[in-house]
Amino acid sequence: MTCPRRGERGAAVVDFVLVSVLVVPLFLGVLQVGLFLYVRNTVTAAASEGAHYAAVLNREPGDGEARARELVDGVASDGLVDSIEAQATDVDGQPGVVVIVRAHMPPLGLWGPGIDFTVEGHAIKETGE
Repeated sequence: MTCPRRGERGAAVVDFVLVSVLVVPLFLGVLQVGLFLYVRNTVTAAASEGAHYAAVLNREPGDGEARARELVDGVASDGLVDSIEAQATDVDGQPGVVVIVRAHMPPLGLWGPGIDFTVEGHAIKETGE
């Protein structure tokens, strides 16, 4: 077994630090993008499900709002969702329901100032015909 030369002692530590300075922020950035996509997809699915729930015969837009809130509360943090509202609308000339969810995603995990985004879920209202 050979002994490392005296001038190379501690070189592995320096290499580790130099590589870590590049790899750790890259890893945290990928993790943050994944977290943002998870929250956005969850909120989008809740808005869509809320709209479909409110579009059923004999249901009101408020029922869809409550359903969307129930779905979001089970998955995303309360501080991420700013507002949920539902209203009657026209969807390509047909009576429908839209559920609008306004939320934000902090750039540092779940803390810090947020990036605002809005998602909508649309559904055509059932009629008794």
